[in-house]
Parts: sequence; C-alpha cells; structure tokens
Amino acid sequence: MSHSQSGNSHFTLRDIEPRSDSCTGQLPDVPLAVVEEILLNLPEHQVVRVCRLVCREWKELVDSAAHWRERCRREGIQPCDASRPPEDWRMFYFITKKRRNLLKNPRAEDEFNGWKIVQNGGDRWAVEDNYAKISNNTVPRCFVTSYMLCLKQQLIDLKKEGYSGAFIDQQQPHIKISDWYAQRCDCGSEYQICVELLDQKKKPIYTFKPEPVSFSQWNDTRWCEMTHVFKDYGPGVRFIRFTHGGKDTQFWAGWYGIRVTNSSVEICPAMLG
Repeated sequence: MSHSQSGNSHFTLRDIEPRSDSCTGQLPDVPLAVVEEILLNLPEHQVVRVCRLVCREWKELVDSAAHWRERCRREGIQPCDASRPPEDWRMFYFITKKRRNLLKNPRAEDEFNGWKIVQNGGDRWAVEDNYAKISNNTVPRCFVTSYMLCLKQQLIDLKKEGYSGAFIDQQQPHIKISDWYAQRCDCGSEYQICVELLDQKKKPIYTFKPEPVSFSQWNDTRWCEMTHVFKDYGPGVRFIRFTHGGKDTQFWAGWYGIRVTNSSVEICPAMLG
C-alpha cells in the first residue's frame, strides 16, 4: 500500500480489498489482528453496513463482543456499574453514542421556542434569570409560572429522532426523564408533571403522573429534581409527550409560582440508569 503506516492513517476498503474468493470464506493475505485493527479505525456504521458483509471472518469480527468492548474502551464509554457488564456490547455502544436530550430548549435559553403552551393562567408564563445553582451546575435561565395553572408541553417523535419502531419494540431501551423545579421563598406554589409514552395514534401506552408537589410560604428557595425511568413498557411506543408546569397558591399578580428548567428525556441502556 502507498499509505503512511503511522497510527493516524485513514484506511478505506480499497486498502483492504479482499481477493475474489473472499465470498467463499477465505480471507486475503492479511492477518486477522491487522484486519481487526483496521475495522476499529473505521466509522462504526461503515463497519456494520459494509465491512461485515465482506466475508465470514469479517462478520465474526464485527459481531464479536470483543470488537465493541474495545471500541467502548478506546472511546471512554463504560457502564456505570463495572460489575454489571452489558449483555450486548454493540447495542450498548450505539445507544450510548446516540444518547442525548430529546427535549428542545430545556433551559429557556431561546424563550419558549420548541414548547407548546397548553395552559397560560394568571399573568402567563415568563422567563427569568436563575441565580441558584442546580446540582452544582450553573443554569442561567428558567421558566416561571403565575397565579392560576400554567402548563407547557413537547411532543417527541422517536422516529424523527433516529429511533425506529423495530428498535424500540425489540430492545426496550430505558427512557429516562428528569425535571428540575423550585419555589420562591415568599410564596406558596405547586408543581406538576406528566410524561406519556404514546403509540402511533398518539394514544397513551404508559403514563408517569405523580401527585402535584406543594410548597408552603416562607420556604428556602431550592431546586429539586423529579426523575423517572420507563422500563419494560412493551411494544408500540412511537412518541413521548412531556408536560409540566404549576402555579402559585396565593393568587399574587406577577410570577410567584413554580420555576422549571433543565428538563430532559433520554433513551439509554439499562446499565446507565
């Protein structure tokens, strides 16, 4: 080959083109250890969609747990609990790489863009600066509610986010939600949340709707986290509907109700929690 032999070389399929008898299960004159190293340096999607089809030996390499375990090691992707290794390292790798917050504008950085206002009581929803740290992190802005109920909502289309129906139905990855809320110290308030897993017709399959959380007047202002993990929810989930909000309980004009920010919905492997 004319390519550099340094560790930063970029390999292509032409660099490792098999002989015409490769489809019979015979490999070209390249040691398997070298082939494996080349595969580890190629993009993961190319390895699965192209390289895996070259011959039986390459398929076995790509399908092996060792290949994906090594990819995880090199990229610093590890389960939270080392004593519970993934049953499927390839699935663990791809879900972890794809893991992200599916909610748009969760921190009020773009006003209400991405959110649908479903109830806008009192003096309506507003956005304010946040001066209290959330779990040791700085979240500069938050959504604030008024007197009378204020609710806002997002609908997540899993297919548009890259998760096929077959994947969701067969793999049943965990769906983790998180929401941060806080009261003002000088006014009583109430917080509400409802997260629904919906089918293709947007009918609920599974719903998380805890009792509203109430705060009395003259409490310390502090951020609290609401979390839930959907597990074993069965087939058919195609959308996620996330709704939250609240109100003040003393009917004061202005924005003395519950604050919310830093919300998230994530698809994650079971071992990540």
